[in-house]
Amino acid sequence: MKALPAPRSAAIPKSWSNLDWASVFAAIIYPALGVLGLIAAAIIGWSFSGVTLVWWYIPLALFTGAVTLVICNVGIGVMHRVWQHKAGELRWPAQVITAFNCVVAMQGKLKDWVNYHSQHHRLSDRPGDPHNPAEGKLWAWMGWLFWRDPNDLKRPMAMWLRENRSVVIFDRHYSLITILVHLVAPALIYLAVWLLGGSLILTLILHASAIVARGVQFHATILGINVFGHLKTPAWADYLLALLTGGEAFHDHHHDEPRSALHLPRRGLINRLVDYNGTALLIFEKLRWARNLEIAPQFASQPRLTAR
Repeated sequence: MKALPAPRSAAIPKSWSNLDWASVFAAIIYPALGVLGLIAAAIIGWSFSGVTLVWWYIPLALFTGAVTLVICNVGIGVMHRVWQHKAGELRWPAQVITAFNCVVAMQGKLKDWVNYHSQHHRLSDRPGDPHNPAEGKLWAWMGWLFWRDPNDLKRPMAMWLRENRSVVIFDRHYSLITILVHLVAPALIYLAVWLLGGSLILTLILHASAIVARGVQFHATILGINVFGHLKTPAWADYLLALLTGGEAFHDHHHDEPRSALHLPRRGLINRLVDYNGTALLIFEKLRWARNLEIAPQFASQPRLTAR
């Protein structure tokens, strides 16, 4: 019988010298900057008479955050279900949207994402699983991101992704595209608002709200799925996490039916609102941007909502 690998949390050295600062920035520093931006906007608005804060900034900020969260989830969910588990095929418009949304979500190179997730399914909850919650909930949440085995990052791109030009291009230029999306584009928006005489304080609030929402989505995914997804949780927690992850948090189902494009039944408004990553795939299919979607038999036509 083949021996299992050593537990990752014990085998990977943990020190400041091998800390993955890109992951630290995505998980902690960038969301904190968003919170500081909202605090700064409130202080400026209340401290300077020439700056106006209007009540409708709040619902607009919440809407901006919600849209950002959905964009991030649709990128991760579609990538996860199609490019990881081969639940269908995407044509180039859906490929570009998916890859771009993954950049917005700060998911890193898709090569590494797929390789890590492949190990997770192969060794789920056993030694060698990159984020095995049995090795510690904090490790399964963020430790595995902060301290990486260099050999993991040297793994080649999965064979089935090498023929996908969108994945190859986005991975090859990931750092540049990330800088353009998260730094250059916001700077140009601030400049345009200033030149046009718009409200910079509103721009700051909306920008900060988008950053915070991306952070919420980021942690809902790595904490809600890697940790809570492998524990016994009440149904209300499953559906709350599903809303924050686009349906990815129905993790028991996913391990039972990894190739399913849907994580809830096809029919039913609630199903399609909660599992909106699957709904995005159905929309792509209607637009002929996706084809050959595989759906778990129990979800193909079942009209009622089923809990885990």
